[in-house]
Amino acid sequence: MTAHNALIVDLPPIPPLDERIGLNSVAGLGHVLAPGEIDISHGTILYLEDVTVSFDGFRALNKLTLSIDVGELRCVIGPNGAGKTTMMDVITGKTRPDAGKVFLGQTLDLARMSEPVIARTGIGRKFQKPTVFENHPVWENLELAMKTDKRWFASLRARLDGQAQARIEETLELIRLQHQATRLAGELSHGQKQRLEIGMLLMQQPSLLLLDEPAAGMTDHETMELAELLNKLRGSCSMMVVEHDMEFVAALAGVNGKVTVMAEGSVLAEGSLDDVKRDEAVIESYLGR
Repeated sequence: MTAHNALIVDLPPIPPLDERIGLNSVAGLGHVLAPGEIDISHGTILYLEDVTVSFDGFRALNKLTLSIDVGELRCVIGPNGAGKTTMMDVITGKTRPDAGKVFLGQTLDLARMSEPVIARTGIGRKFQKPTVFENHPVWENLELAMKTDKRWFASLRARLDGQAQARIEETLELIRLQHQATRLAGELSHGQKQRLEIGMLLMQQPSLLLLDEPAAGMTDHETMELAELLNKLRGSCSMMVVEHDMEFVAALAGVNGKVTVMAEGSVLAEGSLDDVKRDEAVIESYLGR
């Protein structure tokens, strides 16, 4: 696993949310409805306002403002250098913004939290290159990713109960790897590894999934299999998908889904895929004529 991957499998037990991020009125971080719950009472899972990030004088993000609704699958497109990956780095705590607000739900100030803590609040991130345990069977990859006590003394005593086994079996079926369960992950095709890593993230029961160019390097058939999987996940968690493959975006956005177009570190346009494809600024900046 990479050090900055949002999938973390070697963490201690997850304490109540107010304990793990130190929520109190003095800290100014707000409150939660109940321990372990994200306040989504306003229908928004992710909110960024005027987020700015600079690297050696270059503004990677320039007063970026956007929001994702609960259960929404949002596609984000834009040219290279538009700030899409930097935006995900800010959301997951890898990069600190110079200015602006980044909130999960109504109360969780992500800009003031560390990477590991953000991962435990319910945000899962998938990078372009799949990251799986290649020397372990597919089944064990999902077991290792499960949200459980990973301390060594607990792991020695750990046994999968019926509920845990059922979750793994359901996830295997969802990602269409039930017939590959005992196969080493390193033997899977690229598309299968991508689906396996998404399954590993799902074992963490995320509230928000961030996927950075998940269809990169896939065949057309694998791309459509991935689109089918993500469409099946609609409503079970919120998703932000950064992608360049417009056919893949069309398969996810459909007729009415909202697409965000980024350019030069900010939002250039938002709307249905047809709307943004007709936008003159988008054509000039990204799509071409």
